[in-house]
Amino acid sequence: MEEKNTSITFDGREIRLTTGLYAPQAGGSVMIECGDTSLLVTATRTTKKQPADFLPLICDYEEKLYAAGRIPGGFMRREGRPTERATLIARLIDRPMRPLFPSWMRDEIQIVASCLSLDERVPADVLGVTGASIATLLAEIPFYGPMAAVRVGLIGDDFILNPSYREIEKGDLDIVVAGSPEGIVMIEAGANQLSEQDTIEAIDFGYEAVTELIEAQKSLLKDLGIKQAKPIEPEDDKTLSTFLEKNCTKSIDLVLKKFDLSKEDRDIELDKIELEVQTKIDSLKDDNQLKVLTTENDKLIHSDFKKLTKKLMRSQIINDGKRVDGRDLDEVRKINASAGILPKRVHGSALFQRGLTQVLSTTTLGTPSDAQEMDDLNPSTEKTYLHHYNFPPFSVGETRPMRTPGRREIGHGALAERAIIPVLPGKETFPYVLRVVSEVLSSNGSTSMGSVCGSTLSLLDAGVPLKALVSGTAMGLIKEGKEVRILTDIQGIEDFLGDMDFKVAGTEKGITALQMDMKITGLPVSIISDAIKKARPARLHILEKMQAAIDKPQESLSPHAPRLLSFRIDPELIGTVIGPGGRTIKGITERTNTKIDIEDGGIVTIASHDGAAAEEAQKIIEGLTRKVHEGEIFSGVVTRIIPIGAFVEILPGKEGMVHISQLSEARVERVEDVVRQGDEVTVRVREIDSRGRINLTLRGVAQNGGMSYPEPTPTPVAPLN
Repeated sequence: MEEKNTSITFDGREIRLTTGLYAPQAGGSVMIECGDTSLLVTATRTTKKQPADFLPLICDYEEKLYAAGRIPGGFMRREGRPTERATLIARLIDRPMRPLFPSWMRDEIQIVASCLSLDERVPADVLGVTGASIATLLAEIPFYGPMAAVRVGLIGDDFILNPSYREIEKGDLDIVVAGSPEGIVMIEAGANQLSEQDTIEAIDFGYEAVTELIEAQKSLLKDLGIKQAKPIEPEDDKTLSTFLEKNCTKSIDLVLKKFDLSKEDRDIELDKIELEVQTKIDSLKDDNQLKVLTTENDKLIHSDFKKLTKKLMRSQIINDGKRVDGRDLDEVRKINASAGILPKRVHGSALFQRGLTQVLSTTTLGTPSDAQEMDDLNPSTEKTYLHHYNFPPFSVGETRPMRTPGRREIGHGALAERAIIPVLPGKETFPYVLRVVSEVLSSNGSTSMGSVCGSTLSLLDAGVPLKALVSGTAMGLIKEGKEVRILTDIQGIEDFLGDMDFKVAGTEKGITALQMDMKITGLPVSIISDAIKKARPARLHILEKMQAAIDKPQESLSPHAPRLLSFRIDPELIGTVIGPGGRTIKGITERTNTKIDIEDGGIVTIASHDGAAAEEAQKIIEGLTRKVHEGEIFSGVVTRIIPIGAFVEILPGKEGMVHISQLSEARVERVEDVVRQGDEVTVRVREIDSRGRINLTLRGVAQNGGMSYPEPTPTPVAPLN
């Protein structure tokens, strides 16, 4: 392919595309740029020798710190494993791309987006999503595209497209909308308790912009003379599917209508039916077409049996309005919630259960030094709220090695984190660094929303003064032709066999987080709007159950939680508190057994398990930073004596010197003749020299209740004209 440079004018910005120049051996590649942000996106397809029973799609996002003109930290000074942010962007690319590949495709497909330069005004993630679609089209991979993504922000009352990082931080909404010609395929959002209607309008606004980018991609293909590779589904042998429909439909249907069955019992019943039909096929003659098919592919029976089960379950929902557990379409499963279930060694804890989904959440209060330093391309350098999500194998009754968190765990943790951040107290009122860990003890759908609910309760149990309680639910969808059914609070089988997984979290006031993934090629805004509106009564119902467990923060913190005092000092005096080589602040921490953190803006945070010790440290720091004026009188203690005078601590941590000539009206031969170390004296500030040293005097100052001497008359100054 020859080099070609094109551009798309979009929302007053120019998106530049370069094709045919970079990565010539990749299936398709495009350099997509906007401002000073540059991403190289490639799509490559290889034929798998032993086809899997799923689409082997890999989406990677690579970010190198050279893109922002930085050198990595750490001993090696090179990038290691992908950062959490890079993992989340990789997921952001994967989620709208995956449903647009044909379900029957089994070739390996890899999409790699590499951020080569980053402009803080132009986040790279949505460019990477759109670039993935362009690269796939250029590679001529069968694909139900084009697809594009935009970010929508809300500043005041105005929606803006693709806001900068600073605008995202200032605004009340951060939503990414991805769509195809068929409709919306993915939504990712965080919001500051935004109303359902405003959220819907933002989604509609975003999809309008998406359609512009889709048309631009079609024009690009036309200019390049490339014909889009449309998926053509191969003709399957219907022999097995026909056999299963004839022999299993009634028995599967009966199981699906046994609403009182537990998940485990339902799975056992379905496994029995599958085993029976397997045995029946095995008993056939070796030359039987059905046996030949299943012998060549030992996974075929299981795969087609699942397809039939999916078809019957969906039909039951469409025709009867009943789900496999007997619930109505808008009914929430039974909820149990409790707080403070673990000893107070754990600062806060809660257990949230919805149906068979059970999540244990814990909260840990930390000091400012516990904040996570971010070594990635995001302008934000640290995180003070951490939400970690764990999904052990026993939660689904499986056995497998316990590994480090995967993409799913990181993604679910980030979603729950996004849902709760809008209701966290400000640093000024509650200066703690917060870590919440959600342990999934049992999974049967919507564990991420379970972690939102459990974590809210856990934070309250830890005494965190949340602005409001946050609850969440997962909405599902079944679409057969023009028939659409929206499901509230989907369970595992409905997530697996359905067409949509739409997670909605928020407070009584409004939405704080959204995440929608599709298994079909798109939905109109009207259906998504309906799902958002139907999620609200479910959220409020769950919220009511949570409030019954705990409705306000605990009045007192765990005795094992650190006590924090936070106050502000003059930033110019930070060096005074730290001292040469850190000696002053080290001395304060050793003296009071506290932990002290000072921000560049002058905010001092003192941590201690002893409140009195924290107050003592505060007094010392306030004393060090208090400005002393000439003529002021202080009572202090003589801390040390030198041949030419005595040092007096006039404020906690702040000393001045009384020169031997200022000890008495009479001549003094030895300092010890007048004062000794440990004596309490009353002194007056005589002067503050050019180096900031405080010179004191005892002359003319009453001592120990003796005669009072008048304070010196201030030096007259010329009046202001």
